[in-house]
Amino acid sequence: MFTQKSARRAGVLISSVLALVVLFSLGAGGPAGADSRADRSPLPTIVLVHGDWADGSSWTRVIERLQGRGFTVVAPPNPLRGPAADSAYLASYLQTIPGPIVLAVHSYGGFVTTAATGNANVKALVYVDSWIPDEGEILFDLAASAHSCVDESGLNFVPYDGGVDLYLRWEATATYPGFIDCFATGVGQRKARVLAAVQRPAALAGFFEPAGPQAWKTIPSWSLIGMLDKVIPPAVQEEQSSRAGARISRVRAGHLTPITRPAAVTKVILSAVDATR
Repeated sequence: MFTQKSARRAGVLISSVLALVVLFSLGAGGPAGADSRADRSPLPTIVLVHGDWADGSSWTRVIERLQGRGFTVVAPPNPLRGPAADSAYLASYLQTIPGPIVLAVHSYGGFVTTAATGNANVKALVYVDSWIPDEGEILFDLAASAHSCVDESGLNFVPYDGGVDLYLRWEATATYPGFIDCFATGVGQRKARVLAAVQRPAALAGFFEPAGPQAWKTIPSWSLIGMLDKVIPPAVQEEQSSRAGARISRVRAGHLTPITRPAAVTKVILSAVDATR
């Protein structure tokens, strides 16, 4: 049996141990297992930009992972009207965000990084299955020379007052392998049918409009390349990524890695965050 005196000694000992644990935790930067950021810049806002025939929900699984790590994440709509209008809209959106920004873009989203030029808050660019054009380059020409799986026979042309919108067809043709085998490689048929049903159209005019000044010339960039991509073949992504001086990662996936390989996309975004803080 413990005496009253030995109990007091035990209490003092326990208190001393607890005090050491607290001091150790504080010296490590906070609660055990927490990442100390006291001597680092604030966490950036992660801005995610979708491409043609998609919307912000294509980033859902990436958003969940980033939010779980404490980041503020936004996925504003890309109007898909053309490089000039879309970049102007995104530039206005970026101006409303205080503090540092990491801008991640998918596919055609690479054409709108013009929005980041001159914005000192944008610390890094992350290109995911993306075109990385230079100023003056035209999407139609790049897609044709790259032998993209998207061709005229795979498009549904919808005229409206003021222009023509383009939608991807579900069914295959002699030269277009169909929505799944071209655009949604690696996505299950059930999910792919939903993506096809809710796709947002790209303006035909946007395919013939030159890219504006590109932010990769002044902002550090990263590139994740889906090695099974048929919309933007890997060799083209490799060439454009190297030209931009991007840090390149690769993953065995098709064009929609934000959907099919969200962990790989998140990892590259986090690499950009860590390198710019």
